[in-house]
Amino acid sequence: MKRLALDHITVVEADPAALARIARATGCDGICLFLHAMEVLPQMPAFDLRSDPAARRDVARVMEDLGVGLDVAYPFTLSGRTDIADFAGAMDCAAELGAGMLNVLLYDRDPARRADVFGQFCEMARAFGHKVAVEFYPPSRVSSLAAALELVRAVGRPGDVGINVDLLHLMRSGGTIRELAAVPADFVLYGQVADGPAQAPADPEREASSARLLCGEGDFDVIAFVKALPVDCSVSIEIPRDAAIGTETPMVRASRAVESLRTAVC
Repeated sequence: MKRLALDHITVVEADPAALARIARATGCDGICLFLHAMEVLPQMPAFDLRSDPAARRDVARVMEDLGVGLDVAYPFTLSGRTDIADFAGAMDCAAELGAGMLNVLLYDRDPARRADVFGQFCEMARAFGHKVAVEFYPPSRVSSLAAALELVRAVGRPGDVGINVDLLHLMRSGGTIRELAAVPADFVLYGQVADGPAQAPADPEREASSARLLCGEGDFDVIAFVKALPVDCSVSIEIPRDAAIGTETPMVRASRAVESLRTAVC
């Protein structure tokens, strides 16, 4: 079984320390963490690790005590108005927490500027000791596995700059697991797992952020996806089920999500 991490939006109402504790309790060795709360995720509690050194130290201590690592740090979004210098505080925060990589979404409509700014971002991340993973996402301007591969190949730092492949996004972008398996292993840095119906819902953005299915409840080939990832590639369980908030505790939701993956692949 691959190394597992618990993604923040699986238990979106958990603060960072609680996320680490839930991850450890469910047998996950890592977390994928938002460094600050997001307005687009209204269930998320208010926090900002970038501007709160005491909270940052507390979270780092909890993670160290539990033996839980920070696999992926969010959010890093590049748009046409992005000033790379604005990310210095977040990159420093992620470095203090021992982040394995920074997750990037790109929304700049200008292809040349998009590639240039992304290259600058990767250089800045390297100065902080970070790897960079592009998450392709159909509503973004890097909407497919092929587009993400083209972008990271242009940087030319396989192993340090690559792709975070979310199974839901792969399916919703029209990609295939065979296509994933053909990508050079050094360009696939991470995998994220959830299930879903073969037919996309009317609101795919809502599905992605708050209404995914447990592994085995949908039509995705979770087993084949995990096998198509590089041997040393870790996997996070990214299964937000906001409809269950209030009827299932965060621990129960996380446990069900993690166990669904274990059951699917074992």
